[in-house]
Amino acid sequence: MSQQRSYDCLVIGGGHNGLITAAYLAQAGKSVCVVERRSVLGGCASTEELWPGYRVSPAAYVVSLLQTAIVRDLKLSQHGYRVLRRDPSSFTPLLDGRSLTMSSDMRATRAEIAKFSRRDAERYPDYERLLERVADALDPALSSSAPDLLPLSKKWRKVGVGKRLRDSGRLLELYRAFSTLQDDSPEALEILTGAAKPILERWFDAEVLRATLATDAVIGAFAPPSHPGTAYVLLHHVMGEAGGARGVWGYIEGGMGRLADALESICKQLRVDILRDAAVEKILVQKKRARGVVLADNTVLEAPIVASSVDANLTFSRFVDAGELPDEFRRAIQRIDYSSASAKINLALNGLPQFSCADAGADRLSGTIHISPTMEYIERAYDDAKYGWPSTEPVLEITMPSTVDPSIAPAGKHLMSIFVQYAPYQLAQRSWDEVKDDFADRCLEVLARYAPNIADLIEHRQVLSPLDLERTYGLTGGNIMQGSMHLTQLFSLRPVAGWSDHRSPIRGLYLCGAASHPGGGVMGACGRNAATEILRDFG
Repeated sequence: MSQQRSYDCLVIGGGHNGLITAAYLAQAGKSVCVVERRSVLGGCASTEELWPGYRVSPAAYVVSLLQTAIVRDLKLSQHGYRVLRRDPSSFTPLLDGRSLTMSSDMRATRAEIAKFSRRDAERYPDYERLLERVADALDPALSSSAPDLLPLSKKWRKVGVGKRLRDSGRLLELYRAFSTLQDDSPEALEILTGAAKPILERWFDAEVLRATLATDAVIGAFAPPSHPGTAYVLLHHVMGEAGGARGVWGYIEGGMGRLADALESICKQLRVDILRDAAVEKILVQKKRARGVVLADNTVLEAPIVASSVDANLTFSRFVDAGELPDEFRRAIQRIDYSSASAKINLALNGLPQFSCADAGADRLSGTIHISPTMEYIERAYDDAKYGWPSTEPVLEITMPSTVDPSIAPAGKHLMSIFVQYAPYQLAQRSWDEVKDDFADRCLEVLARYAPNIADLIEHRQVLSPLDLERTYGLTGGNIMQGSMHLTQLFSLRPVAGWSDHRSPIRGLYLCGAASHPGGGVMGACGRNAATEILRDFG
């Protein structure tokens, strides 16, 4: 039976960005409704009890990028949001019996690096300082919508004087921020545009250190460290401070979904309506203006403002009739790169894995465990994927949040999260439904070389292929960033040139998720910045 309700604002998608947008709009006095296709809030940052007693975060698994301004503005800590710091933060075992452990203790980290290279140990603090300085310079660019840089024709978009002045001001602010880098500016520019591999090879000699750092350059990217643009992905992973300091990653107590729980609590306090199991069928448009949405059960929700936290492909190619959009814009949306090569394996374990390297104790398992001993290993893993094959020797990024947060697993038991690369969405032969379990077996065989008892510990297993990520979370191509984080799809080019300020050719229709600037990760900036622009138009 068709129903009809009216609001000031509708938000499509109950992921963290959608909920943050809703909260800011409601704080400004708007009546807001969030519609979520699934029964679970949080999008990729969710937590579910997949097996009795295990609170699993199936997709996103760590946090650092969530902006401190959002934590402060929305009083997240008062609603149960708490980040547990990981220390050590990184552990890379090797088959020759050695390992590299990195932590917040710079002296201890340098001692670990010195086991492989004294020169690297001396240089590492300078490398960290450089990344921190570049991250500090970029902060202003993340905390507001991106300016449109290209002199596009009026046919593409008519830009008013106010926007031109704001864009000029933002560019000037960014220029001033970068001027603080002084002699580091050329290297900073290379980090923003270049490949991670030559940068890491220039800084360091030890392969294990290069490879450990290089994994951050390819997480979520269908690219090896030798590809231009991967250095920015490396930088993107040190932008946050949610773990207590720049670049420190942590676990959310109770699982990633506790962020969504906190945001839901805030939204309810602000009288936001949240509808679960409410799939959007269509965005209503009349005379090039948003008018609301139609749900799959034919419920009509009316609003002059619709903010979509799902990706640009779903928003503009599925929910909006093609005739409502300019041809140039529609073609630009169709050109967005969603290539993906990520899979996820979640394990319930009846004990801790025992790594065979000499100095691998349980205290090393709180951070990320890297199974990628050399940069060549990562490059070869990519070589398989570029021809449509899952990596024969996959890159594994492993976390065990239960070592820091015992609340998410039964006593004496543990959760292991394995983020796998490379698992190309498009396979040369067969389908992911046919091969995913064999691929997961292969990943565990690789892990068993380093932790021989892993097979004996497994009680339950969940495997999410790129196809599963697409189906479950509404991610086109299984891309966890809602669009690749390459140079052609960042800053003023995200989602497409001329529309980097969250707006669209349809008045009142906005993007507020990772498809918009500044992109993927549990950051919240997309949602906060979108709310700012919406209130600028409809405040």
